[in-house]
Amino acid sequence: MNKQDYYEILGVSRDATEKEIKQAYRRLAMDLHPDRNPNNPEAEERFKQAAEAYDVLSNPEKREIYNRYGHDGLNGQTGFTGVEDIFSSFGDIFSEFFGGDLFGNRRRSRPPRPARGADLRYDLHLSFKEALRGTKKELKLKQLRRCQTCDGVGAAPGTQPQACTTCGGHGQVVQRTGFMTLTTTCPACEGRGTWIPNPCKTCNGTGRAPFSRAVTAVVPAGVGSGMRLRLAGEGEHPETGGEPGDLYIFITVERDPKLERDGNDLYTEVSVSYIHAILGHKVLIQIIDEQVSVNIPGGTQPGEEIRIPSKGVPFIGKKGAGDLFVRVNVTLPESVGDEERELLLKLASLSTPDKVTKTG
Repeated sequence: MNKQDYYEILGVSRDATEKEIKQAYRRLAMDLHPDRNPNNPEAEERFKQAAEAYDVLSNPEKREIYNRYGHDGLNGQTGFTGVEDIFSSFGDIFSEFFGGDLFGNRRRSRPPRPARGADLRYDLHLSFKEALRGTKKELKLKQLRRCQTCDGVGAAPGTQPQACTTCGGHGQVVQRTGFMTLTTTCPACEGRGTWIPNPCKTCNGTGRAPFSRAVTAVVPAGVGSGMRLRLAGEGEHPETGGEPGDLYIFITVERDPKLERDGNDLYTEVSVSYIHAILGHKVLIQIIDEQVSVNIPGGTQPGEEIRIPSKGVPFIGKKGAGDLFVRVNVTLPESVGDEERELLLKLASLSTPDKVTKTG
């Protein structure tokens, strides 16, 4: 059977440039890809022909032989055995254009990055004062860290991991059925590319061992319940190399019996006598470890709130703080003495009497 001309298969002229040949093949490969043409023998055959044509015309030596002697000239060349030889390496040709194999699986163009270690969680309980003012806490952690005996390699001292004999150290194995190529994770080494003939006795070849350590966490002023702090690189180490994970500290703050927090504002209460509410007064209230002077203006009504700027919870990451709101409770005596009663009666006589509206 006479084979079709390679230039005709790709639809290019005999003096086409390397770039034109590559572009023509790319278009055909996209159109005729088996995933786009399932159960289509004609498309599959044309797909094979395009790959064979590109394999020849993209190689300057093969193209020169083909131009002079045609298909017969290629059949006699060392290193070229026809279609089977082409498709045994066709996965590499296809990957050059599309970054994957015949089934659309992505191929790794570089060794896989080492796995990252797991993140850790630590629940930290703080007093109201510690959250408001900031503090330092020493955290005692039990975690898996890089084995000190083998330095995380997993192999016994004086030995090294060996390349996996199943995948040749690539971490993947290639299976071919006809012209189809399927790349899968190596079942022997689970994609690592190595195996350890002499595991470290401390970590049993995992590269990690249980480890107790203390970490100092700097808690900024103003944290609240539900917030979390991140300590980069303080998590667990992965089994084989790679960067450690992070440590996340979840904050819970105890309630204060006299202070309520809303965002960065604080709320509290103070009680004054009715005389001080009428005439005005200054009181000192205790806010954690600080005394704050509060001016009660004359005529303050029961339940009225007085705002004191910048005496609330500090802002995290910037200067300043929220406000303090003081709710004024006015206390009334249950009974008064004779002298106080006489003075109140005199005060009442000086006050403008309420107007009484009679009805009916």
